[in-house]
Amino acid sequence: MNGEYRAQFDAEVVFANGGGLSTDGFRLDISGNGIDDADLAALFVQHLGLLMVAEVRITNKTIVEEAHKGGRAVPAASISAAGVPAAGHPAPGNGRRLVELSHVITDGMSTLPGWPAPRITQWLTREASREHYAAGTEFEVARIDMIANTGTYLDTPAHRYADGADLAGTALDRLADLPGLVVRLPAGTRAVDRLLLAPYDVAGKAVLLHTGWDAHFDTERYGAPEAPYLTGDGAEWLVEAGAALVGIDSINIDDMSPAAAGQRPAHSALLAARIPIVEHLTGLAGLPPDGFRFTAAPPRVAGMGTFPVRAFAVVG
Repeated sequence: MNGEYRAQFDAEVVFANGGGLSTDGFRLDISGNGIDDADLAALFVQHLGLLMVAEVRITNKTIVEEAHKGGRAVPAASISAAGVPAAGHPAPGNGRRLVELSHVITDGMSTLPGWPAPRITQWLTREASREHYAAGTEFEVARIDMIANTGTYLDTPAHRYADGADLAGTALDRLADLPGLVVRLPAGTRAVDRLLLAPYDVAGKAVLLHTGWDAHFDTERYGAPEAPYLTGDGAEWLVEAGAALVGIDSINIDDMSPAAAGQRPAHSALLAARIPIVEHLTGLAGLPPDGFRFTAAPPRVAGMGTFPVRAFAVVG
């Protein structure tokens, strides 16, 4: 009795972009003498590095006590994606480029349909300032009136939980100079679940979900019920796998459709784990799969849970 176990099973895989594959009698090292089908499916996808998986159907599962053969056992409690090779590399040489990932905030724009738009006015005009300064010297001071959820913005734990860390209480190492990873979703994908995330090594990284929905920003379609989102199951996987920050280029990290009935499982899971969320990203198509650094830091305001950010990436 060696205390090591393997799962043997048949699997049928359906890919989100079409096609599929099936296996018979596949064996995987596991950490204990039991594993449920959902965790086994995620481990299977991770082990093979399968991208764009929509569904895995597990059948004929048995657990056998047997020495691990490949050294790739993953704790069932975490399914952490450790050992998956990186999907990309930093740009060669010493060159680097900055990639803008924020929407421009303009007077009257719409971020969330039906929510107040920002109003940008002048508090001190150049003309009025001249009487306060020497000849030829003038200044302008603008004023912006807006709700905190405007443009590309950050959610901190205080947004969801009364005792959560606010903008001032969220550490910079969760917001700035984070190693970044882009998860690109097939066109038409709505629900981002653990099977789509399982191939990626997300530990300590800013995980950016590239859905392409930012193309509809500031239009009526942006708030449509079919907007992409992260499922509660996907959010729990990101928590267990150790993501540092999660971002999305859609209207919300959660499902906003009427069918969701106001539930916010992704916000709840991520912010309970003190994982900041950046919503309404844009420009993710301009990033490599990985090998970049991500920053989305707001002002250090006490008592606020959300605020616009200048999100950007340094590539190379």
